[in-house]
Amino acid sequence: MGRQDKGERPDPAPYGEQCKYDPSFRGPIRQRSCTDIICCVLFMGFLAGYMVVGILAWLYGDPRQVIYPRNSTGSYCGIGANAGKPYVLYFDLLQCVTSLNVLAAAMNGLQCPTTQVCVASCPDAFWVVPPAGYLPGAKPAAVLNQTWCDPSLNLSDTSLTVSEILNRELCPRYTIASVPTFNRCFPDFNTSGLSSFALPGRTPNETKELLSSGAQQIVESLNAKDVGMKIFEDFASSWYWILIGLLIAMVLSLLFLLLLRLVAGVLVWVLILGVLAVTAYGIYHCWREYSTLRTAGATISNVGFTTNLSVYSNVQETWLAALIILAVVEGVLLLLLIFLRKRILVAIALIQESSRAIGYMMSTLFYPLVTFLLLLVCVAYWAMTALYLATSGTPLYRVTSGNSSDPRCSGISGNETCNPMTFNASRYQPCPAAGCTFYKYNDEGLYQRNLFNLQLYNVLGLLWAANFALALGQCVLAGAFAAYYWARDKPRDIPACAVGSSFLRTLRYHTGSLAFGALILTIVQLIRIVLEYLDHKLKGVQNPFTRCLLCCLKCCFWCLEKFIKFLNRNAYIMIAIYGKNFCTSAKNAFKLLMRNIVRVVVLDKVTDLLLLFGKLLVVGGVGVLGFFFFSGQIPISDPRFRSPSLNYYWLPILTVVVGAYLIAQGFFSVYSMCVDTLFLCFLEDLERNDGSVEKPYYMSSSLMKILNKKNKKAETK
Repeated sequence: MGRQDKGERPDPAPYGEQCKYDPSFRGPIRQRSCTDIICCVLFMGFLAGYMVVGILAWLYGDPRQVIYPRNSTGSYCGIGANAGKPYVLYFDLLQCVTSLNVLAAAMNGLQCPTTQVCVASCPDAFWVVPPAGYLPGAKPAAVLNQTWCDPSLNLSDTSLTVSEILNRELCPRYTIASVPTFNRCFPDFNTSGLSSFALPGRTPNETKELLSSGAQQIVESLNAKDVGMKIFEDFASSWYWILIGLLIAMVLSLLFLLLLRLVAGVLVWVLILGVLAVTAYGIYHCWREYSTLRTAGATISNVGFTTNLSVYSNVQETWLAALIILAVVEGVLLLLLIFLRKRILVAIALIQESSRAIGYMMSTLFYPLVTFLLLLVCVAYWAMTALYLATSGTPLYRVTSGNSSDPRCSGISGNETCNPMTFNASRYQPCPAAGCTFYKYNDEGLYQRNLFNLQLYNVLGLLWAANFALALGQCVLAGAFAAYYWARDKPRDIPACAVGSSFLRTLRYHTGSLAFGALILTIVQLIRIVLEYLDHKLKGVQNPFTRCLLCCLKCCFWCLEKFIKFLNRNAYIMIAIYGKNFCTSAKNAFKLLMRNIVRVVVLDKVTDLLLLFGKLLVVGGVGVLGFFFFSGQIPISDPRFRSPSLNYYWLPILTVVVGAYLIAQGFFSVYSMCVDTLFLCFLEDLERNDGSVEKPYYMSSSLMKILNKKNKKAETK
């Protein structure tokens, strides 16, 4: 330990030899070659295949199936020939209620066994064909309403009787006061007329019960629609205040990072002492509770085992165990603080140096916007491809006889396909209700049979492309910050366009290496998704071995994903500096970190503690300010600057908090990458150089002072 405190390295044999001095090394290598070419070609081929999948989905898919409802002939309501008629009217909603779930019928297309037509508005009154309407002399135009009938039927110019029209389901037998839900007309149960409305042969209560049984949950979703409208109104009236809140979050994040060079040391020690103080108070509180219960409290032998955990708060052994645990934690923290104080000082100096580096290269703070745009493209492409794949398949139609029980329709089996554009009902005479009705989307053929495989390819494409975008951002920032560290005379020797040069250099030479690292991470993430899917499917299984095995696998692959992310991150730093392939860079980074494992742990935890405090400061500050403003608790006399009247004041507060977290995460991710890059460069600097005239250190004077090192000056003759 004594040698390590003086900056010496332990025996490096288990983790490779120390870096050798290279007189030609001046930071990120400029003369480099392409790395991991095979993986680059594989990635490009995969992206080409991904584009082919998107093109196929675009050719065969039809997202209108999700957006617009269809009538009985399969035509979309609200567009084309049915423009101005956005709603679907079910002639006999009871057929939907009694045969299957209404929502499934509505959302899956036309699985409801009743005629459906496109209408401009839903019925607003209760009506039933009167008994006189069935008399032979009744005129259809006087009994029925053309608005709700099939467009192919003209009531004023038809030879059909009312009974024939109803049997062929060309017009509804009744209408119900309805409201549009998901562009479908469903009963309005809030209408007073429903209590007195009765279908033929049924009482009003029976009618209401029938309609309520399947459609009530659909109509209740109108409340969700109302909520959606209110949310939209709140956003429309408070969007500029939300933007101001996000701007404040951005300014706070930027100020916090820039001020770290001045207050990082004080802040880190305050946080460390705060943790020790909180733990000490916990010890005191546990001792006080234990002392109180030791004379009159229950013991664990009296209570035994119980599922009521609150009982254990009155057991003296509970507080004794907590006291011992906190005392051990406090002792360990104090010992670590005593023996690792120099490494904590090194971590603080690196954090201050990172703040200084960002101050010289402010453009690095805005690079996360590039990563965000790339991720947005990946997610948007995946979502559109998934939507088009899910709606692939041409509509299929079959000859049906409607709901008619007429024996003249016995020849229609319901399995004969047809085309609604060329369908001729006269071929199926004397059946009065023969029609060509949509029943499903085509799921046969090579493309349709492989839709699941294409969706799997789509998910794999999302993960690989997103991980590549993140890797690109890490490597670009690492190249820029490495150029800062290895600049001999700062800021004069810092490249003018460090971020742009690093971006072009990374794309030109190391696309394959980034794709390789992203692929390894993608495979692990895909396995985790499969495990989550299996866990979801096996939730009802009571086999304890299966549950335990799945839990262990999920835990192991979670840890593996975290380790691979850590290794990839450091490998990208080495790639940015030396321009070697992924495996060599990962190996060198891992060995370098293992040769300095104590410093790695200390720096990682100190940085995490500091950035966590920064996130809490930014998000908490903006959240509290947003709460007092949007809840109207800040007295403002000028109405122009008052909070707008809102339906849900928590909505803009939540939006500001989430946005502030994302902004802070974006800024602090740059800072974290800067710390990691400078740390690896610092370790390389310690191993390569010794402070002599021939091999001077590149580290800052504050770091050299902490390590009791200095650069020797050349002797002047």
